[in-house]
Amino acid sequence: MIFSMPNYIETSVETFEQDVIQASHKKVVLLDMWADWCPPCITIAPILEQVVSQYDGAVSLIKIEVDEGHNMKIAGRYQVRGFPTILLLQNGEEKGRFSGAKPASFIHDFIAQNSDL
Repeated sequence: MIFSMPNYIETSVETFEQDVIQASHKKVVLLDMWADWCPPCITIAPILEQVVSQYDGAVSLIKIEVDEGHNMKIAGRYQVRGFPTILLLQNGEEKGRFSGAKPASFIHDFIAQNSDL
């Protein structure tokens, strides 16, 4: 799948600890757990990219295709039940989550309510 803007990092089970957990100690991380067959995943992708770009580097968007190979272990670790599921992580901990496609205003509110930004 090709996304429109480079405002994200793709991770995998092999690099998850460094890309997500360690990174969340430096800035807020939005973790987008998605599947390529999922229409809401495709709908929310550019919205997440747009929102993250408005935080001037204070928020990172990290994407993991969790319906692919060993990456499914990450979905199991976080008990994901549907796609997309977006987690907000800060200081190595999950601070909030939501599922499904949402508008930019919802995502801004979600970041404000679940982080110290």
